[in-house]
Amino acid sequence: MAKIPVTVITGFLGSGKTTLVRHALTQNQGRRIAVLVNEFGELGIDGGLIRACGGCPEDDVVELANGCLCCTVQEEFLPTMQKLLARRDIDHILIETSGLALPKPLVQAFRWPDIRNGATVDGVVVVVDAAALAEGAPFVPEGDAPHGNSDEELEELFEDQIACADLVVLNKTDLVAADALTGVEARVRAQLAAPVKLVATTNSQVDLRVLLGLEQAVEAQIASRPSHHDDEEEHEHDDDVRSLSLTSEAPVDPERLLAALERLVAEQEIFRVKGFAHVVGKPMRLVVQGVGRRFERYYDRPWRPDEPRRTTLVFIGRDLDAAQLAALFG
Repeated sequence: MAKIPVTVITGFLGSGKTTLVRHALTQNQGRRIAVLVNEFGELGIDGGLIRACGGCPEDDVVELANGCLCCTVQEEFLPTMQKLLARRDIDHILIETSGLALPKPLVQAFRWPDIRNGATVDGVVVVVDAAALAEGAPFVPEGDAPHGNSDEELEELFEDQIACADLVVLNKTDLVAADALTGVEARVRAQLAAPVKLVATTNSQVDLRVLLGLEQAVEAQIASRPSHHDDEEEHEHDDDVRSLSLTSEAPVDPERLLAALERLVAEQEIFRVKGFAHVVGKPMRLVVQGVGRRFERYYDRPWRPDEPRRTTLVFIGRDLDAAQLAALFG
């Protein structure tokens, strides 16, 4: 039987990976696409956003939480893939990694006997936040100055993601002036192998014919893609970077919520904010997403009768002050 093609979608926090997955599902062209989404925190915000787009049955979205696949590949990924491959009713699998994951260990797992006969990595797609990169670094938007060895490790993570790419989606180009965008493209292209294509996008809108069907069988050639972590027996994440979640049953005013979040990211080193909000007098669920000091919000769907209306936010950052975050709903 033919192997199921798998597209690995990676990229740093807030680059637009989930938006890319949602866009791909809404133009699936009759394909049965399953999605495996890896959350850095314990709450499935990204999985909830993917299900809400309606591009595939809810049972075809599988969430792996509380860790990065590059560190939990054997414990979490292997049994999940075995279950998906046993179904044999799937045309393609999309894997969205967490923003802190290394793609290479995940691709190497496709050489394991339990997976290699049923699936192949069609391609690794790296989503890059052009607006953040224009400010100097992919992980510190809005021009905050990098500092310390931990930032160097995050820079290496970005370089490892780029080194593994078969396609780079340079996202959020609408937020970058034309002259600055030229410099961003040059910086990314300088790190790419010659055949790797770069696609400039807004809101991660990429034609599915460009995204899928790369036919690279990446697992067979992964040794030729260099990584800063190739000589490490075991990869470890920066322990200071962690995820915290907040939940409140009380309805919120969106303007006050956004203002409070903007104050928090100015006072703490918060890389990413994402979640859903229960807005006063609104039957719709409000999606809240932030990267650095840039925030967006939109209503994605009505609250279902069987689900509690609450505000749930996930923060990813360094040395987070839990008490200060908790005071957001205080």
